[in-house]
Amino acid sequence: MSNASDPQDTGSGTEPNRESQSNQRPDDATGRLTTTALITGAARGIGAEVARQLGRLGTRVVLTARDPADAAATAELIDGAEAMPVGVDIADQASVEAAAQLFAARWGHLDILINNAAAPPDRDETPSQANLAAASDALRVTLFGTWRMTQAFLPLLHRSSHPRIVNVSSGAGSHTDGQYGFPAFGGAAASHAISKAALNAFTAVLAAELSDTPVIVNAVCPGVTATVPGAEAFGARPVEESAPGIIWAATLPDHGPRGGFFRDTRPLGW
Repeated sequence: MSNASDPQDTGSGTEPNRESQSNQRPDDATGRLTTTALITGAARGIGAEVARQLGRLGTRVVLTARDPADAAATAELIDGAEAMPVGVDIADQASVEAAAQLFAARWGHLDILINNAAAPPDRDETPSQANLAAASDALRVTLFGTWRMTQAFLPLLHRSSHPRIVNVSSGAGSHTDGQYGFPAFGGAAASHAISKAALNAFTAVLAAELSDTPVIVNAVCPGVTATVPGAEAFGARPVEESAPGIIWAATLPDHGPRGGFFRDTRPLGW
């Protein structure tokens, strides 16, 4: 069961105590070192399942969603660790900055950032017929929302001894994935594919920038996942089977891969 705090509480805004800026300290009554993870788009689907599985590992999880009530409902289902819901619109700079300030005041550091939130795909959209306003919105969420979250929380990740960033991507953003990539669908879901390809590029460029730091950055394709009821009938696998690849990337050892694109722990071309 979660130990959920008021998602509207922004704290005092004061600089946190220096002792709280390292994850090398006991954070609970048992004296255990507690890892803290933030997951965007965690109200349902893959994000919610990743939160549940991390919680079972003893990781404190902060679940974000545009509607804090949605995040709170999922937080109540987390067993094994503290869970805190926070309302965040990743497409809004002020919302993201407020969340980062809340996080800094509460814990002073972040160990794992999982950028899972994304715009839903429009499977009928093609490049020649796309509504460019809708396409811009997709990029604003999937690419720039992830970019915005990363910029805002990177200072807190730098305060961790073993920081990890996982960008949840898709084979739809791959040139080389013959089953799910660009060649497979004749240009359908164009904004989704383009935004995920851009997300893979962002991952690689960010990893290059951070190559001399402890921050390990990777992208993960969870595979075709049943995030809506009935999707299993069309070959999608349950979220319980898709989440472990994300957990793997979030808990890599310090000598783990950087700047890669993976599905089920195996490298993918993009």
